Amino acid sequence: MVKMPVTIKEIAREAEVSTATVSMILNNKDKSISEATRNRVLEIARNRNYVPNTMARSLVTKQTRTIGLIMPDIVNPFFPEIARGAEDRASLSRYSIIYCNTDDNLSRENTYIDILTEKMVDGIIFTHSADRQGGAEGFKRCRVPIILIDRDYDLPNVIGKVLVDNTKASYTGVNYLLDQGYRKIAYIAGSIHTRTAMDRLEGYKKALADRNLVYGEEYVKIGEYKSQWGSEAAKAFLDEKIDFDAIFCGNDLIAIGAVKALKEAGYRVPEDVGVMGFDDIYMAGVVEPALTTVKQPNYEMGYRAAELLINAIEKTDSPEKIEEIKTVILDTELTVRQSTKKGAAQ
Repeated sequence: MVKMPVTIKEIAREAEVSTATVSMILNNKDKSISEATRNRVLEIARNRNYVPNTMARSLVTKQTRTIGLIMPDIVNPFFPEIARGAEDRASLSRYSIIYCNTDDNLSRENTYIDILTEKMVDGIIFTHSADRQGGAEGFKRCRVPIILIDRDYDLPNVIGKVLVDNTKASYTGVNYLLDQGYRKIAYIAGSIHTRTAMDRLEGYKKALADRNLVYGEEYVKIGEYKSQWGSEAAKAFLDEKIDFDAIFCGNDLIAIGAVKALKEAGYRVPEDVGVMGFDDIYMAGVVEPALTTVKQPNYEMGYRAAELLINAIEKTDSPEKIEEIKTVILDTELTVRQSTKKGAAQ
């Protein structure tokens, strides 16, 4: 016979107190209740293996203590660290997370927004797909607060953003290449439909302009944030006989693909061509040569996003009505490794 879980009513009957008293004790709202009563109720709950009915509790509190986390590409090592940071912070406040991977697909993204809304999550941490180019399709029925992370966007219900200054980060990276003696720097970007990608391209252009170097569209390839695209773009530069001595890349996966293509074509990295990435995923330090890159604080991004969301949920009965958007801009950092050490050219 399956043993049914004990209820608050049964605990109250055994402890000879009201169900309201038991509820307050189990929800840590028992400041006005004596220590003896509190200990008696907790001991009975422990002995009877009481498990809270979260569904019943959510009907009363209007909260499920659940957060939705929408990521565009869980295969990209950059995003699992964001998820880990968000989960670590959520667990401190006894929130659980529902993960949704969109594969950078707008249709899947809209489906997940509907699913999370139906599951009555208390809020959503969201990195939008590269396909989202305008409008708020999929968010019309969403009534929970949203924290944007990594990619900025104009959406309803956004109460916070955790970002980096991508223009500044890209500018710093390209300037480092110029300081190393590289002068003909190509750029392999991911999808240019995100504000993140646009800002990184802007930083690249600004760095060239400040050094009195001419920007040429033939030096820029736009595609996907994947290693295969990095290989294809590097090969295209070679096939088109573009005269370049370094490649700045939109992320580390692109850079890893570019290094592979260059080595297969007989080029030495960094002696013939320097290659620089963006993100500092764990693979950046183990490939050959190890990758110079712009490090993003992805764990901290996830942690801070969850913190912003939980604080908003717990400090107001209607977090979706918060009008002021809190924006957190985190610092990036240059991580120098072997893929850009020019040697004699300095």
